[in-house]
This record gives sequence, C-alpha cells and structure tokens, in this order.
Amino acid sequence: MQTFFRSYTILLVIFLTSFINSQVPGPMAGKNGMVVSASELASQVGIDILKKGGNAVDASVAVGFALAVTYPAAGNIGGGGFMVLRLNDGTTTSIDYREKAPSSTHPDVYLNESGNPLPEKSAAGVTSAGVPGSVAGLIYALEKYGSMSLEEVIQPSIDLALNGFKLEYRLAGSFKSTLESFKKYESSFKIFSKNGEPFEAGDHFIQEDLGRTLGIIMQKGKDGFYKGEIAELIVKQMTELDGWITLDDLANYEPVEREPVFGAYRGYEIMSMGPPSAGGILLVQVLNILENLTFERKDWGSSSYIHNLTEALKYAYADRSKHIGDPDFHKVPKDKLISKDYAFEIFNRISDKAVPSELITPVDISSLNESEETTHYSVIDKFGNAVSTTTTINSGFGSKIVVDGAGFLLNNEMDDFSIQPGIPNQFGLTGGEANKVEPNKRMVSSMTPTIILKDGKPFLVVGSPGGSTIMTVVLQVVLNVLDFDMNIQRANDVFRIHHQWLPDRIDYEPFGLSEDVKNNLIDRGHNIGTERTLGRMDAIFVDQQNGVYYGATDKRGYGAAIGY
Repeated sequence: MQTFFRSYTILLVIFLTSFINSQVPGPMAGKNGMVVSASELASQVGIDILKKGGNAVDASVAVGFALAVTYPAAGNIGGGGFMVLRLNDGTTTSIDYREKAPSSTHPDVYLNESGNPLPEKSAAGVTSAGVPGSVAGLIYALEKYGSMSLEEVIQPSIDLALNGFKLEYRLAGSFKSTLESFKKYESSFKIFSKNGEPFEAGDHFIQEDLGRTLGIIMQKGKDGFYKGEIAELIVKQMTELDGWITLDDLANYEPVEREPVFGAYRGYEIMSMGPPSAGGILLVQVLNILENLTFERKDWGSSSYIHNLTEALKYAYADRSKHIGDPDFHKVPKDKLISKDYAFEIFNRISDKAVPSELITPVDISSLNESEETTHYSVIDKFGNAVSTTTTINSGFGSKIVVDGAGFLLNNEMDDFSIQPGIPNQFGLTGGEANKVEPNKRMVSSMTPTIILKDGKPFLVVGSPGGSTIMTVVLQVVLNVLDFDMNIQRANDVFRIHHQWLPDRIDYEPFGLSEDVKNNLIDRGHNIGTERTLGRMDAIFVDQQNGVYYGATDKRGYGAAIGY
C-alpha cells in the first residue's frame, strides 16, 4: 500500500508540475506578421493593416496614430520619437522625429536671475513643451517606406477616437491618479474627467476633438498639423499660458533620416538608434565590454553577473553625460565610444570590487586614438520588414496640457536638456555642454529602439519605455536571449536591475534580489537602491529556421502581442 501511495504521489507531482508549466504564459506566435504594443487596441489596428496587405511601416504608422488615442499617457501626436527600420531589400535606416527646442529659447532659459536652476519650469507646464515631431515623422516614414495611403492607416484611429472604446481598469486608474494635475488646465480636465468626476473601468471614452484633429491630418497631411487650424490652436495655448512655440517653429519642423548605430556581439549584428538618442551607443558600448566575459546559464541573477553588468553600465552612463548631444549641434564621438578597443580598456578596469561612481569620469576623447513616460512598439511583416519604434511625451501624460479644441497632450521634453551642467533631470540623469538648451536643437534621449540581426536577417525587434532605464532594460532582454537562451516571453518577464552612474546605486525590481545576493553586492562595494518597476518591453523574436514570429508584451504593462 505504501508503494502504491508513493507511486501515486510521484505521478501526482509530475502531473501538477506539467500542468503548472503548461499554464506559464508563452509568447504569441504568427507566421505572417506580428505587432506588439502597449495597447491591445493599437496592436489590433496594426495587425489589421498587415492583413490588408500593408507592410511593417504601414502598420507601424497606424499603431503610432492609434496609441495617441488608446494610450494617451505616452502615445502621442504632441511628442516625438525614433524609428529604426530594416527592410527586406537590405535597407537599414532610422528616422529621428525627436522634439526640438523653440527658436526663442537659449542656454539660460531655465535659470533665474541668480543663475540657479528652475527645474519646475522645464519639467511641467507649457514652458516644458518642445516642438512636436510625431506627426511629421510618421508621415515621412509612410510616404518614403510605406505602401498604403495616409487615409488607410489613420482612419482606424479616427474611428477609435470618435466612436470611443471601453476603458480598461488600469487605463482608467491612470486617468484617476493624474486628475489633480489635469485640474490645473480646463482643456485637460474636460477630456480626462467624466463631467468633473473620475472615469471608471468600463466607461466609454470618446475623444471628439482628437478625432477631428486626426481627420484634418488625414486630409491635409503634415501641413494639417504644422500649419493652419491645428497649429494656430497650439500657438493660442502657448500665448495664453506664456509658452514659447510659435507658428514658425511648427512650420519649420522636419524629421531627419539618420544612419543607425551598428555593433556586433557574439556573431549577432546590433542595429539601434544613434544621437540625439544615447540608447544605441550605450547599448553597443556595454555589449562590447561584456563580450570579454563568458556567461553560463547558472550565472544569471548571481551577484557576480550583476556586479559586472553594473560596472559596465557606470562607465557607459558617465560617457553619456558628456559626449551625447544633437549631432546637428555637437560632434558626437560615436566611433570612439563604440569601439572594441575602448570597451576592452574599460573591461580591464573592472575588478571584483565596485568602483565608486565619483571616481568614474567621462572619457577624455582626446586621449583616445580616434572619435519615465514613453512607449515602444515592434512590428514585423510577412515580407521580413522589421520596424522598432519608441515614442514619447516624456512624463506620464507629458506636460498634462491638452491643446484646447485639438484634443491632444503636449510633451514636457524640454526637461531632457541639461538646464545646467551637473544638475540632474527628473530621471536623475546629469548632462553637460553637449546637451545644453539651444534654439531648434533636439534634446538627448534614452530611447533605444533596436533590431538584432542574425545572418543579416531580423532576429530580435525590441525596445522599451522607462526614461533613463530604457537602455538597461533593452540590454538585459537582449542578454537574456543571446547569452541565456531564454524564450522572448521569459526574457521579458524576469526581474531587472538598473544603474546609471549617478546616483551610485543598484535599483531592482520587487523579489529581484535575494538577501544573500544583496549582501554579496554590498561586500563588493555596491550601494543597494530602490525597489521599482523597470521598463515595459514589447518585443519580437524571429525563429528563422521555422519561419515563425514570436511576440511578447511585458507583464508589467497591459499591452498585447498579436500575430497571424
């Protein structure tokens, strides 16, 4: 009898283990296309475009406009972003539609008469808004690399705005938690409250003004936003609240097509966004450093792994503070920062003990031999075109100001400039002369839209929101797949850490670091920082051998991966 019960127990354990493992959510699969974004409604818009025969660029533009409707905390037409493209004909490029400083600004615009910084002026209100780039960038991408008309890709967003949709409980909760800030601006309060009361889950959310604005853009293209009625509404809001954006600032805005940053890691090709984003350079720089190490499966999450990761991050973020800026204003020493030789120099400085951040300074380039609200979406189509896009209005709901009559939020991206050398922004990042405020200049970003190639073809399409944490989130997901052979959902879901040089501390996710790992890190000289959620990755893994796309949205958010 004992033998029977022992055998029964073993079988029961095996059954329960198999059942539990089968219930662990895996990535979504599709053979013809995949769209992963922070909004299920926006992802569905993108997949519908692919099903109609559109390519990945068509779908990406459609998702971009849809997120302005369904994910207003970060999706936008009042902000900016970056798009990295790898097309099936081998074309690789990136589109910079980052916001720009208004033409009337200057380096001291956020300093008082005594020369002291005024961070509240750069981080909130109308003076925090840069000239928006999203509409110009999306339309540029569509006209040059898409295959469908603007009407075809934007109509679903107009329908969502005018017909409305039921609020998911977390989206309704974000409206409610921001309501006090919205109360400062009548134009915002009337959109994000229900006749002055908080929205609740299940309420129907209609945005007539935004639907009308999108309709004007559909009819008139780029000029429908940057000239005429919508531009005048933006400037009217500026005038009433003492802002700086003018009609000329809007009319003169143009996106810029730039060469991506390229790197190599263990036989894979890294393609990411270059300046004015710091993300691509930092990603390649840290991967170059870590390539001098060998990681085994058992190393993941260990104090040794976290120590090496953290030390590499310190040096990269220190270099970011000095050397990254708008390349149209500042010569960025890109080739030097991403060189294997420089990475090896840094690697040789890493020992078993942590180096205090105060002892790590940005590299003196002349000494070398040569030169938290954002959203991301990833798209790949049946033709093999891949697009990685990160877009932002900076903080959650940006400046909190809705353009009255136009229905969209303005960004607060001016805070991403260095308002004074050494003074941290709202994400704790410090900067210097390279990123000072100048008229018509693009502010430095942390956005890291990235495509990893294997044998010259898309293998990973990744990116994340998260302000200063974006690059570290992208880095860790890439390492999880390439070094630790995790599937894309697991690579996305497991815990993350973050270090950005200053402040000198390791932030980590809840249940991410055990006490013995913490103690080992402290023994090595590290400071343990804050428990926090890090990023919300939306990623695609390409099974090249079987021709299957696997999409993974982050459990930390409420988006969706949809394939077919």
